[in-house]
Amino acid sequence: MRFTDDLGSSHGWRLRRGVLDDGREVFAKVGAASEMFASEAAGLRWLGEAAAVPEVIEVGPDRLVLSWVREERPSPAAAERFGRSLAGLHRAGAPGFGAPWPGFIAELPMDNAPCDGWPAFYGERRVLPFLRLARLPAADAALVERAVERFPEVAGPAEPPARIHGDLWSGNVLWSGGGGVLIDPAAHGGHRETDLAMLELFGLPYLDRVLGAYREEWPLAEGWRERVPLHQLHPLLVHVVLYGEGYRGSLMRAVRRVLAL
Repeated sequence: MRFTDDLGSSHGWRLRRGVLDDGREVFAKVGAASEMFASEAAGLRWLGEAAAVPEVIEVGPDRLVLSWVREERPSPAAAERFGRSLAGLHRAGAPGFGAPWPGFIAELPMDNAPCDGWPAFYGERRVLPFLRLARLPAADAALVERAVERFPEVAGPAEPPARIHGDLWSGNVLWSGGGGVLIDPAAHGGHRETDLAMLELFGLPYLDRVLGAYREEWPLAEGWRERVPLHQLHPLLVHVVLYGEGYRGSLMRAVRRVLAL
């Protein structure tokens, strides 16, 4: 493989564009040895059984090489196609809540060990571990813990584990081939509303079309909009851990909305 462009860095990894000997263009993420590369590759392959993702060309302790995705401008039709595809991905399901590979979001490890039911998984494997890392003031941490105690009451009707991306902000959706291509997953068996709440957290072009097509393909349980802050607690905690105080206000607003459910 010959590298042609340095695309900068992200979370300590170098991002590069390259060309294989057979002429195929590839994207490479390169850095210090980490289980993250194998985890991302496993997640991409699993999601790729039911959705559009880059092909995993090579994975090693210090790199991940993927097929290059040629991007195009999003359109209403592409957004609707993506919404239907996302519903199909979620419907593909998972054996349980969690995954058989180590979890990562950015460079932060996550526990993917199975848990009995989504409220317990979300509280014990996602929210509470990152609450400990966030080092919030004691009063704020106590409010988050109160919200976690309420998860079984406010999570909505029980659903089977969905096959979710797990970090589905707008930057992890590439528009290509008339639809959306998923990259950088934190894939696991989770709750399908988690991916939708993440799309709302930072916005997505034609999100209303995505959600409309999704709901036509697979209707959401009553009250899903009110539960959006519940599913945003984990990504907001991740942002507090990674980027600091600037996200604390958004986190605590979401916590108070969960306590008011």
